Amino acid sequence: MSSRPDIASPPGLSLPRRLAERIRLTRDAPPAAAGEFVLYWMHNALRATENPALDAALTAAQKLGLPAFVYHAISERYPFASDRHHTFMLEGARDVSAALAERGVGYAFHLERPDHRGPHLKTLAERAAVVVTEEMPVEPITSFLTGLTDHLDAVAPGSGPPIWSVDTSCVVPMPLVDQRPDRAFQFKKATAKLRKQRLTEVWQDVPTPRERGADGPFLPDDLPFEPIELASADLPAMVAECAIDHTVFPIAGHTPGGLVAGERRWAAYRENGLKQYAATRNDAAREGSASRMSPYLHYGMVSPFRTAREAKDLGGKGPEKFLDELLTWRELAYHFCFHTPDPDSLDAIPDWARETLEAHASDERPALYDWETLARGTTGTAFWDLCQRSLLRQGELHNNVRMTWGKALLDWTPGPRRCLELLLDLNHRFALDGRDPSSYGGLLWVLGQFDRPFPPSKPISGVVRDRSVKRHAARLDMDRYEKLVSRPPIEPAPTVAVIGAGIAGLVAARTLSDAGWQVTVFDKGRGVGGRASSRREGEGDSLSFDHGAQYFTIKDDRFGRFVQAWIERGVIAPWTGRLAAVENGDYQVKETPELLMGKPTMGALPRHLAADLDVRSARRVAELNYGEGGWRLAFESGADEGPFDRVLVTAPAPQTAELLDGHTPLTDVIRTAEYHACWAALLAFDTAPALPFDGAFLNDSRLPDGRPNPLAWASREASKPGRPGAPERWVLHAKADWSDEHVDRSPAEILPKLVAAFAALVEHAVGKPLPTPSHQTAHRWRFAQIKTAASAGQGDECFYDAATGLGAAGDWCLGGRIEGAFLSGAALAGRVAGDLAATRHAATREDGATASS
Repeated sequence: MSSRPDIASPPGLSLPRRLAERIRLTRDAPPAAAGEFVLYWMHNALRATENPALDAALTAAQKLGLPAFVYHAISERYPFASDRHHTFMLEGARDVSAALAERGVGYAFHLERPDHRGPHLKTLAERAAVVVTEEMPVEPITSFLTGLTDHLDAVAPGSGPPIWSVDTSCVVPMPLVDQRPDRAFQFKKATAKLRKQRLTEVWQDVPTPRERGADGPFLPDDLPFEPIELASADLPAMVAECAIDHTVFPIAGHTPGGLVAGERRWAAYRENGLKQYAATRNDAAREGSASRMSPYLHYGMVSPFRTAREAKDLGGKGPEKFLDELLTWRELAYHFCFHTPDPDSLDAIPDWARETLEAHASDERPALYDWETLARGTTGTAFWDLCQRSLLRQGELHNNVRMTWGKALLDWTPGPRRCLELLLDLNHRFALDGRDPSSYGGLLWVLGQFDRPFPPSKPISGVVRDRSVKRHAARLDMDRYEKLVSRPPIEPAPTVAVIGAGIAGLVAARTLSDAGWQVTVFDKGRGVGGRASSRREGEGDSLSFDHGAQYFTIKDDRFGRFVQAWIERGVIAPWTGRLAAVENGDYQVKETPELLMGKPTMGALPRHLAADLDVRSARRVAELNYGEGGWRLAFESGADEGPFDRVLVTAPAPQTAELLDGHTPLTDVIRTAEYHACWAALLAFDTAPALPFDGAFLNDSRLPDGRPNPLAWASREASKPGRPGAPERWVLHAKADWSDEHVDRSPAEILPKLVAAFAALVEHAVGKPLPTPSHQTAHRWRFAQIKTAASAGQGDECFYDAATGLGAAGDWCLGGRIEGAFLSGAALAGRVAGDLAATRHAATREDGATASS
């Protein structure tokens, strides 16, 4: 590995050395002659000073006699997109918008969301003389950049603007090192001269037009989108609109985004913790043992050049060790990713490490955990679970424990490839510094990167260095560490009442509970699940029926990853029964997507979701009352409970509107939801009907004898996963229109009609009469299928009134289905957590000392 001499300026422009050496020509071309402006696409350097990409854009614009402006967007499509990452980036965008306005630089921000999508970067790039962006050698930026380059090559072959990728992250510019570094000491030695030269340089910002006395901020008059005014925008409401993962909630209070918060954190650490860094840096249980600057450095909210310069100026063992981590290990990871085509792949690690791990891939593991168990930190290994709680609740993981946390996954996953998948998933999904090259450096170290073999070979890890969870825990003050990582978002922990223990309510409750809220769930029924529950009938409740939701499918990846974990845990399973459709009296096998259901009953899923929650059944809430300290719940029994800071209602829409009426304007839109009823018949037989299907969509409008057909569905309980084979049990569901027409009839009137219809269908199918049921009953679902989803005009996933702290969710927000209920409950939890984060972060900004931009 060696360093290159200074790199020449891009074609057609002469740039100073300090800028030219940081530029990689992603699209090699001279400035476009017909270009209208210089476009700076901002994504990972959210600062207005000491920003080489901004300076490169301003310099190019000045030399070309053109205006320059900043385009900044947040996509819904980046890996692990969530409320947490979106909120942090939006807070950063708000600060950089203000800082750029102060310097007179035009800035246009776009947030991708429903009704606000489009190829705006490509559209603007077509009009640019030069496109400038930041070098970020990991996904999704590498793919976004490739897509932009390919687009310009297609629409403007042989012409069009160049694309400059500018290193804004490293003191030693990535383009100056000619090959991939694999060991820290080699990298440190090879870059020593470059580092020493640049560490002493104070970055000189290029003057903006306003600072030169020329025109002020420039933006094109015909932008392809309406820029968002971030200073006045409701950030939690905007995040809630996005089709992202709402189960990963924003971090409230501990780590607000933005250059103001980042500079304040650095100033406090520089004054109070940096000198002790060498002595305290490995003690994860000690608050202040690390700078916690990595999220701000990842998004470029704080200048790494200034951070390094000020640490050097301070001097001493602490700053020296900090500089070694910042300039050797951090920059080693950036340079590694810069020269590695796919750092997400096992192919990125050294051959010796990959070979030894794959040779031991079939070794017996002490345990194999599904994604949900790992993500929620419920493995039962106390120290590891606390590490994961730090990620889940705080959005961060102390670097020293991250190594031990990662090594444990080798023992709990079926081979190194799955281990790497989960390392990347858990870190990138929950850590605010996720998807950073430094993250890749630390995670790949777990599998041998930047390390050497440690013989003799051991089970599972081979000659890759091991790291014991038990030994690490023994050298920490575990009580202090638990207290540190278990902190609620505010003290005391905020309280929330969730009314309704269906899927939406349980998901909202569990998400907020994981975030550190005190959550209590109330439901009028005997158990949990709502329409996703099961019902017991017969003598001693000996007969079990899935009388509501019959199955569910996956359409949304945000739901899908949980489903896969539930399958691995045995909570749900695919239905392998024979499925048919009745059309014109004929039975035909029906091809469908994979149908999933709870095991051994549909109620297994809601019971799983409720396992860690405080659920209080048979508690029907009659009304809400607001008084001193918050909301109180009055029950039909005459009792009441409270106060609660927030109340979330996840009952059917009419019941939700009734409870919220008079307290919030949400009721107007909630009432727009419309339902179909559904009558169900539950039948048991001593002799099984010999039907040629286990489930059937009964689509015909008439029965074989010409009478109107009231039935829509029939299913055999014994064909479902985990159900007992005897006695024979069937569930019948009536058609929506028929159920609506007969919604006010009694079960005694309805049951004979449904049984008679089923008997006619059975006799037509097999030529034999339906056996006499040994048990039969009818159940009415007054609020069953969603006829019209509630919407304020943009397909809302939930509804929340920040002024009152009242919210509502349910499948009625998204048109029905278990998946819809799950996504709605998750969205509501994210909205509530986002509201708290916004409130806390605003207070922090007002109370804290101001920092320069």
